[in-house]
Amino acid sequence: MIFDLSRCNDFPDPRLANEDGFYAVGGDVTPERLIEGYPMGIFPYFAFRHEPVIWWAPQERFVIFPDEIHVSHSMRNMMNKKKYRCTINQDFQGVIESCAGVDDRIFEDCAWLGPQMIEVWLELNRRGYAKSVEVWEGDLLVGGLYGFVTGGCFLGDSMFSEAPGASKLALIHLARHMQKEGGKFIDCQLETPHLKSMGARYISYDDFLEQTKGSESINWE
Repeated sequence: MIFDLSRCNDFPDPRLANEDGFYAVGGDVTPERLIEGYPMGIFPYFAFRHEPVIWWAPQERFVIFPDEIHVSHSMRNMMNKKKYRCTINQDFQGVIESCAGVDDRIFEDCAWLGPQMIEVWLELNRRGYAKSVEVWEGDLLVGGLYGFVTGGCFLGDSMFSEAPGASKLALIHLARHMQKEGGKFIDCQLETPHLKSMGARYISYDDFLEQTKGSESINWE
């Protein structure tokens, strides 16, 4: 079933989404809407600037548990060289704008991460609902990721890399930080070979919801 969110004030039960996760169209994208939707496993996607927003709610969740992340031999070698350093939530705007620049997502008609969506995420960051991981080469931002935080979980939204392995390094740094602080899992939204190779696996929607609806929080400093 596909819902029209322009006719709904609240999100209907995501269990009624299509089998492929296609859930709804329309409606507005505001901080309040995402604060309600992300802990329910619902996330938006703009296909093009002049089309309505599409909402997804996959019923199987592709996640990485911090203690299960796979670090390849090549990544260990890269990390041992200490060419890069990682930080958490030190340049959220830089990370999301860099993600927007991948494949020209912010230009022309492609508006998944257009100015409106970026401003919503910046407000979520100001309110403490969104965090970033940065990878630096000297003073240059060369990789990172950002996402929504809830119940001790990190619900990833996008990542970028301008140096070989930088986005993988950001993910490893995030997993290790969460493991140290007692975090639960990193939600990857959708399966990719890249994330599968790093240890991501599926859990049920009910398992996902039980964790994200929790009141726990972790230190993001």
